[in-house]
Amino acid sequence: MAGQLSSRQQLDLHKSMLDYLYNAGYMKTFNELRSEAPEVADFTPDSSSPASGLLVKKWTSIIRMQRKVMDLEARLAQAHEELQNAGPAAEGSSKRVNREWIPSSTPKLTLTGHRDKINAISFHPQYSVLASASVDATVKIWDWETGDCERTLKSHTKAVTDCQFDSSGKILATCSDDLFIKLWNIPDDYKNFATLRGHEHSISSVYFLPGDNQLISASRDNTVRVWDVQTSHCVKVLKPHSEWIRSALPSADGRLILTCSDDHTARITDLESATMKTEMRGHDNRIECAVFVPQASIPAIRELVALPVNVQSSKVDALGISFVLTGSRDKTIKLWDALRGQCLWTFVGHDGWVQELTFHPCGKFLLSAADDHTMRVWDLQTGRCLKKIEAHSPFVQCVSWASTPPTEGDGDSDRIVNVVATGGTDKLIKIWRP
Repeated sequence: MAGQLSSRQQLDLHKSMLDYLYNAGYMKTFNELRSEAPEVADFTPDSSSPASGLLVKKWTSIIRMQRKVMDLEARLAQAHEELQNAGPAAEGSSKRVNREWIPSSTPKLTLTGHRDKINAISFHPQYSVLASASVDATVKIWDWETGDCERTLKSHTKAVTDCQFDSSGKILATCSDDLFIKLWNIPDDYKNFATLRGHEHSISSVYFLPGDNQLISASRDNTVRVWDVQTSHCVKVLKPHSEWIRSALPSADGRLILTCSDDHTARITDLESATMKTEMRGHDNRIECAVFVPQASIPAIRELVALPVNVQSSKVDALGISFVLTGSRDKTIKLWDALRGQCLWTFVGHDGWVQELTFHPCGKFLLSAADDHTMRVWDLQTGRCLKKIEAHSPFVQCVSWASTPPTEGDGDSDRIVNVVATGGTDKLIKIWRP
């Protein structure tokens, strides 16, 4: 190495090294270097000299340069990834449309403002509006395009556990550990126009039934309640489990209710008769979430488990009640035959409780949020994990894909809005966009 330096460069380097050793107090090494390098045997560091501290300055400059290089490499890799994910330009449009876009490793926006962990997020069905429910007893309304917090809803007195817009986007429903469900009139400046009372323990979830005239709620009191939105009255009480019910979701036609519970099972119940139709048992711990596989994803699921479609199954597929996916504290995601209760596939990879599941609108992918601080993207045709994204620290509580606004006339009826939101115990909401 010394042979690659000129005599002058060697002299400057030795002086810089001696200056550093002297100022750092390494006198033994300082004296040994002077004795081994005759050209600096008489060198005495001078703090007033311009060369004083030069070695430290150069080293600091190198570190800064390395950081810049690493940052540029990361940005280049992200740009390369986004370019690979970019789909072909839509005909007659200069904008790229990628129907199979999946989130990159870096969010576009990070929304701050909540004072405690995020329990749930919900996209407005028409506008760039996002609602978030938090343990800080508030619901915040955000513009997910700008990241601005538009307002904070304060009426609950304990942790808000879930929030849900109706299909028209005119009503927001929230539920809480304070035992109440609240309805907010969005056109009337988010006025709280109704409070639904009846549950005897913390409420886990709330969801509008098709038509928006009724909603269902799941609770730690082991019941599912059906509410009339107009009168605020509870019109039916179901008891599909004997332990804490974590969520209750309706089928696409509203005739069936899918629930999951601390009893390690998910069940499908006929809403009208309150008769249990199917029980799915196989998880080794509490089930945190359960969802019907939507019609768009059924072809991929059938390919995964090699189940061909026939006349009878196609009718069931059209109702979106052929298959169910569940996420559990046993760190797995399971796929079920919703008619027979048989486990067809287990997605393995998460290292923590699986908290929430959402489907890619193209139907080919599943997104999952878990307590291992990751959001994962799964290929539904192969069952493989395509991507692991470090989303929140330590836990990812929720994940949701933006709603596709309804179209009018002969517009693109199957267009996709490529926006994903996640919420975590770090009090943050992150927006993932192309």
